[in-house]
Amino acid sequence: MSSLRIALAQINSTVGDLEGNARRIADFAARARAAGAQLMVTPELALCGYPPEDLLLRPDFYRACARTLVDLAARIEGIAVIVGHPEAHQGDYYNAASLLQGGKAVATYRKHRLPNYEVFDEQRYFSAGSEPCVVEVAGVRCGINICADVWEPGAADAARGAGADLLLALNASPYHLNKQATRYEVLRERIRDTALPVLYINLVGGQDELVFDGASFCLDREGRLTHQLPQFAEALEIVEFAEGKLQAGAVVQTRDLEAEVYDALVLGVRDYLGKNGFPGALIGLSGGIDSALTLAIAVDALGADRVRAVMMPSPYTAQISLDDAREMAQRLGVRYDEFPIAPAMQTFAAMLAQEFAAGGVKSAADTTEENLQARIRGMILMALSNKYGSIVLTTGNKSEMAVGYATLYGDMAGGFAVIKDIYKTMVWRLSRYRNGLAPVIPERIITRAPSAELKPDQTDQDTLPPYDVLDAIIEAYMERDLSPREIVAMGFAEADVRRTVGMLKRSEYKRRQAPVGIRVSRRGFGKDWRYPITSRYADEW
Repeated sequence: MSSLRIALAQINSTVGDLEGNARRIADFAARARAAGAQLMVTPELALCGYPPEDLLLRPDFYRACARTLVDLAARIEGIAVIVGHPEAHQGDYYNAASLLQGGKAVATYRKHRLPNYEVFDEQRYFSAGSEPCVVEVAGVRCGINICADVWEPGAADAARGAGADLLLALNASPYHLNKQATRYEVLRERIRDTALPVLYINLVGGQDELVFDGASFCLDREGRLTHQLPQFAEALEIVEFAEGKLQAGAVVQTRDLEAEVYDALVLGVRDYLGKNGFPGALIGLSGGIDSALTLAIAVDALGADRVRAVMMPSPYTAQISLDDAREMAQRLGVRYDEFPIAPAMQTFAAMLAQEFAAGGVKSAADTTEENLQARIRGMILMALSNKYGSIVLTTGNKSEMAVGYATLYGDMAGGFAVIKDIYKTMVWRLSRYRNGLAPVIPERIITRAPSAELKPDQTDQDTLPPYDVLDAIIEAYMERDLSPREIVAMGFAEADVRRTVGMLKRSEYKRRQAPVGIRVSRRGFGKDWRYPITSRYADEW
């Protein structure tokens, strides 16, 4: 019986960098050939990057992809390569994959299932294919599927019916918590349906709010894991199919959830800045846990020499906040500067005093003055960003974004929101995890009560339910679409549910103006959250 050595090329493509992506594929192909592989498989749309979004509405984009595919085929020698790419064909547009062999494309598969849920909207761009594609390399018949094709029956069965000996699944499957377990489960269902072993090759890298974790793997006919590639890193793995079976290979061990999430955030920051050409990052360091975690992630992603921390104390800033911010910056070795904002606060107060008095509004300080502090800090950070070209990384977490516990044009001012999809309870867990690697976050930052420090003796819990309660309510309402009545039935106090849901709904206008941020949950405040700002819908109570 024939045998085949297949290389899984877990690569990090950049959307729109056609020549760079083609060069990367060719380099991986040369390495795979040197390692004895006869066939190499790349991820979904590896040639153009994923997701190209509305680039796919441009005919010139398809023409450029077609030219690059032809050029790539001519550069590959001594190995067959399956490349994911967009295709214009007879007036329709497809999410496709072609076998490059002998200097040209000899076969093309067109994706059957076009997902239109969560962060996916492929029906906006592509037509659905309907024919199986089985290619023969070294006497082994390989069926091709693309991502969503394997998430339900049909396409894999068609490959089996066309005589496939094994299934090659090309994927651009973004990471979210516990995603890998779901992938195993779904692919084992396809194996039960078809009795075909599966090679699952996934994209890796950050693309705007999405992070692709790689974590490619192989399952034999019994659904047993034979190969597991690492997460959040490029990799090339040779898989041997002999005597009708996948031979056992290297299996990278699974890790704790906190390790996965932390690495996802690091990769998201590294690729967002790297692929967009930012020279470095600026972070407003407050002495609190959110900015501390953001700083640690940024340094791990970029290196200390590309990160600058700025402390902007007000008269309400506690001395321990200053002490802790200074200590953390020293531990990480980043540039650290202090810009006291009291002079600016006094200037704004003087400028507005007559107006507020003449207008008959209450003279006592309220959220107006609190928000001014946040906006002064935002202006300082953006001025530094404009002057030096570094991007401001905002430090708001998902709990705050949900209920609007953030100031427009203040602490929301910036270019990339690192922990936008991280609940406050997970912020603590990630901080503990990072300190387990090396104690970079001062212990007091983790243990002290969270506070915005915009007025005397302020804590978050003055206006919010305890974070374990708040996060659970948000997760139930926002990620699982449960009604307030169902959430109360879970055991939460009705007053807490009413307050949380009310704040969440009223804050939509803020979230629409927030910077893009990394998605790690099943549903983040981004591509897969599209609620109207103007709405009179009353929830079920």
